[in-house]
Amino acid sequence: MESQLSELQEDARSRIAAATTTDEVEELRRLFLGKKGPITQILRQMGSLPAGQRPAMGRLANETRDLVKRIIAQQNEKLSSQEQETALREEHIDVTLPGCAQNLGNRHPLSIVMDEVCEIFTSLGFEIVEGPEVETDWYNFVALNIPPDHPARDDHASFYITDDVLLRTETSAVQIRTMENREPPVRVIAPGRVYRRDAVDRTHSHTFHQVEGLLVDEQVTFADLKGTLDTFAKRMFGHDVRTTFRPHYFPFTEPSAEVDISCFLCGGDGCGVCKGTGWIEVLGSGMVHPAVLQNVGYDTERYNGFAFGMGVERLAMLKFGIDDMRLFYENDLRFLRQFA
Repeated sequence: MESQLSELQEDARSRIAAATTTDEVEELRRLFLGKKGPITQILRQMGSLPAGQRPAMGRLANETRDLVKRIIAQQNEKLSSQEQETALREEHIDVTLPGCAQNLGNRHPLSIVMDEVCEIFTSLGFEIVEGPEVETDWYNFVALNIPPDHPARDDHASFYITDDVLLRTETSAVQIRTMENREPPVRVIAPGRVYRRDAVDRTHSHTFHQVEGLLVDEQVTFADLKGTLDTFAKRMFGHDVRTTFRPHYFPFTEPSAEVDISCFLCGGDGCGVCKGTGWIEVLGSGMVHPAVLQNVGYDTERYNGFAFGMGVERLAMLKFGIDDMRLFYENDLRFLRQFA
């Protein structure tokens, strides 16, 4: 066994010294010191030696193992240094060469409009809130005064996952979640993606974006709603824009109104964009229905409020003069680069 260890030392010295890469050194480390290597096998045989020989043989075996480890570490350090120097020489960078132009992206037009809407309302004191895109029937419909048999559900062809879970059809559900977790005053906007089973065409899509707004406080009036939305319209489309409110119906507001703005292209004289009327419909609004406030536990004798909602795609189409919303989703770089 002693001669075997001596031969092992000489073999390890010569083979490790002949290694030319760190990968070869690592392979030799596994060969000599691994679980199936010769040194490990010798150490396992110590129990079969006479008791008097074990200390000397054990000491020699350990010395051999330590020697091999030391030789491997020295060779590994030497080769690592050489490999690093070689890599630095081969990867030399000529700083005098001209740089490569980077193809920078730009924000999507829907993101541009969404950010602008959020900036306008946050400057008016509203807080941005978010919620899940997969909602329960309670938050998406019932709490918004739309019970199961309500005809308004016909306008919300929905993607149901189970009998009680669906992809949200509007971000108004976030308003309910917000009111459940805080006391008035509440001033929030809820931007996000919504889903409806609509056929895709120039003005419809199964997936689109909304920004819903809500303000609940004491002694809120319709005049507060008009002033807020008039300010928004002027900030969004220009200070010469005028607003008008047309009576409408929404189950979660009463009274309700559609909001039109004077055509910012023709100034109200009539053109193709406003279809000759001088006005363009931009969003829906109204005073929050008392039933909605009762559903979240608010005292309707003390608190009231207003709500509004707008489609981001429609705003973007108006703002940028786009006549087909499908362009927003086709990922055509020729189209998207126009908004850089």
